[in-house]
Amino acid sequence: MEVNTPIPPPQKAFKSFVLDYDIIFPKVVPHTIKSVDILEGDGGPGIIKKISFADENRSYGHSVIEGDILSNKLEKITDENKFEPAPNGGTIVKITTKFHTVGDTEMTEDEMKKVIESRARVFKAVEEYLVARHAKPNKERSQLMDT
Repeated sequence: MEVNTPIPPPQKAFKSFVLDYDIIFPKVVPHTIKSVDILEGDGGPGIIKKISFADENRSYGHSVIEGDILSNKLEKITDENKFEPAPNGGTIVKITTKFHTVGDTEMTEDEMKKVIESRARVFKAVEEYLVARHAKPNKERSQLMDT
C-alpha cells in the first residue's frame, strides 16, 4: 500500500501520523480509539503508551510483513480479530487469517496449518500469562485485566 498525502513536508506527516497519533486519533476516530495515555517516558524512544479502544469496537487487524514465518512463499499474513462475549463468561476470539503469497506461489493446507498452529501457541502463552496474573491481586494485574 502507498498513500499519497497532501501534508507537506514528510516530517510533518510523520509527526502527525506517528508521533502525535495519541492526540489526533481520539479526536478523529473516537468510535475506534477512546484515549491514549502516556504511562512512562517523555515522548522519545522507549515511551510506553496505553491505548483505550472504544468498547463497541473490540476488533482489530494487523499484518505480518517480515520474519521467518513468511519464508520465501509469503508476501504477508493478515489477521482480522474480533473479541466477543462467550456464554460461559469468557471470551470468543474470532480470527480470520489471510495468506498473501508471492506471485503464483501456492501454500498447502499443511503449511497454512503449521503457521496457524505456531501463532496459536503464542496466543495460548499470552492467555496463560493473563490467567496467572488474574489470580494474583496486584497493580500490574489490574492494569492488564482492566484494559
